[in-house]
Amino acid sequence: MSTRRAVLRQLLAQIREINSGGRSLIAVDGVDGAGKTVLAGELVRLAAQDGLRSVASLSIDGFHHPRSTRYARGRGPESFYRDSYDYPALKRSVATAFKQGLPVVTAVWDVVADTSIESAHSSLDLPQDCVLLVDGIFLHRPELRELWDASIWVQVPFAVSVPRGNERFSGQYDPDPEAESNHRYVGGQRLYFAQCSPWEMATWVLDNEDLAHPRLAARAGPPITQ
Repeated sequence: MSTRRAVLRQLLAQIREINSGGRSLIAVDGVDGAGKTVLAGELVRLAAQDGLRSVASLSIDGFHHPRSTRYARGRGPESFYRDSYDYPALKRSVATAFKQGLPVVTAVWDVVADTSIESAHSSLDLPQDCVLLVDGIFLHRPELRELWDASIWVQVPFAVSVPRGNERFSGQYDPDPEAESNHRYVGGQRLYFAQCSPWEMATWVLDNEDLAHPRLAARAGPPITQ
């Protein structure tokens, strides 16, 4: 068994203990490029292999605001942090529905096409005893904290997360965290760090800098932000 697989199995076992016998909503938080969505997918696949308590996932990226809203106050860090996501829709379509035992809507907005998604095309019906992972950035904001039964902070320094995340965009962005092309995103995360200290709120902290050898802790100190 690889080191990563062993650590993720340990994390999965602990996740499954949250609200056992009912529905558990767990945030997977971290900066862009930390590996949140990949981690959630790995946990879902591991859970499917043993047939024990069901685990599913969705991303907050399905709950973006329209482009006109996201950039209404400019393209700087403040608007990235304040205006990126439709949190009322996330609460209504995911958190409230999930806790009431209803199907959840996994996405309401296609951020690439900048158009709405019909709920009928993004519905997820889950068993009553299950875990739902929600991955995304800014998930420990004050208005979201009460939604989660537990949470994971995926810890990766910007020097690693920025080039890792930017690999998805074929050279559109500079790998240097301090480059102008990254100012909106890195700056927005620094605002989040200053206001929320998410690593202090999380139930688990997963150091995901070395993908082959992640480290799991109960909590961590301030992340490396340079």
